[in-house]
Amino acid sequence: MAGGKGTRLRSVTGGDIPKPMAPVAGKPILEHQIERLREQGVEDIILIIGYLGEKIRAYFGDGQAFGVRIRYIEETTPLGTAGALSMVPPMLEADDFFLVFGDVLFDIDLARMMAFHWEKGAEATLFVHPNSHPYDSDLVVCGEDGRVERFDSKHNVRDYWYKNCVNAGFYILRRSVCAHVPADTKVDLEKELLTGMIASGGAVYGYRSPEYIKDVGTPERIAAAEEELKSGLITGRSLRRKQKAIFLDRDGTVNRENGLVYREEQFELEPCAAEAIRLINRSGYLAIVATNQPVVARGLCDMDDVERIHRKMETLLGREGAYLDDVVFCPHHPDKGYPEENPAYKVPCRCRKPDIGMLETCAARYNIDLSASWMVGDTTVDIQTGLNAGTHTALVRTGVAGQDGKYNAEAELTADDLLQAVKKITEG
Repeated sequence: MAGGKGTRLRSVTGGDIPKPMAPVAGKPILEHQIERLREQGVEDIILIIGYLGEKIRAYFGDGQAFGVRIRYIEETTPLGTAGALSMVPPMLEADDFFLVFGDVLFDIDLARMMAFHWEKGAEATLFVHPNSHPYDSDLVVCGEDGRVERFDSKHNVRDYWYKNCVNAGFYILRRSVCAHVPADTKVDLEKELLTGMIASGGAVYGYRSPEYIKDVGTPERIAAAEEELKSGLITGRSLRRKQKAIFLDRDGTVNRENGLVYREEQFELEPCAAEAIRLINRSGYLAIVATNQPVVARGLCDMDDVERIHRKMETLLGREGAYLDDVVFCPHHPDKGYPEENPAYKVPCRCRKPDIGMLETCAARYNIDLSASWMVGDTTVDIQTGLNAGTHTALVRTGVAGQDGKYNAEAELTADDLLQAVKKITEG
């Protein structure tokens, strides 16, 4: 989709070139996109052009000079973010295709996203991710299996906790989706096409990934992207490359130790937590909470209650510009004998720390090198987990401050709180 005017980029474009031709580190945004697609084997590209589209044609031609084949669809009148899809099917040579908005810079593992799309049998797959300002972003609400349930507009009054999950402007669509778009009609992709598909039971999924993909539609965002290109952050976050993570215990590390936290009102962030996680977000490490939550097995609450507490955690962090790349938890507890216990969760498992099932799941999901990663927590259970998984380990003196006495496990470093631990880790 390369038809944008780029009104907010007039100081960069001078009004003489369309938005996708705005330069980032000496190349048009569109050229960066084509390079990322080509290097992963996507060589057949259709450019939907409109405003000053002749400038795009003159620069890219048939694509041969860029190692791809480029064909064009030209909108004579603006058709919104989806109207031109009605013209795409005759040009397709595959049943599924990537749809990319022309103002995003990205470096993502396309094969991994396509595998998810096929596994789910999706008609449409949205690339979704957390961001540093969910409070003023449109959110995507997904079920446990990733199926999109609805869109949560930034204009809604959010008097509820929410998951930090934002649509990034990068999609996989099945050819049949185009049949939902009437010819020569202005259509909004999210508000009309995808919302209509969801309402009618269509298979629309969100593919969540921590990889780099950002709208660079303002001069400030272009400047930031240029710095991230230079630093290697953009290429480094692609899941084609090994990642490193800082795994965080929850109770006593990210939030204050309030006994067994099973009601949302018990959950309070540690005063330094948001600043610490913001630092992780800028560091190149993934920020992942991995927590035992035996409150489910004990019968104090159910899975939905834990998820609600985690939505509160993500909302509070997001208000302070911090985000988690993932949150995983173990609801099990092997010991029986509590009067209100839930027998379905009173079972041995591989996910309960100090076993390493949660870390292994994340390592597979995000291509994480555990030996380059850290486990940070306030108990010897957390430290033993890190040792079992082969990660580095850090003990914080908040929460129980390592006084649980369950394991004779010594941490690689000790810190007063999460912020000090993260500073020690990221500063080497």
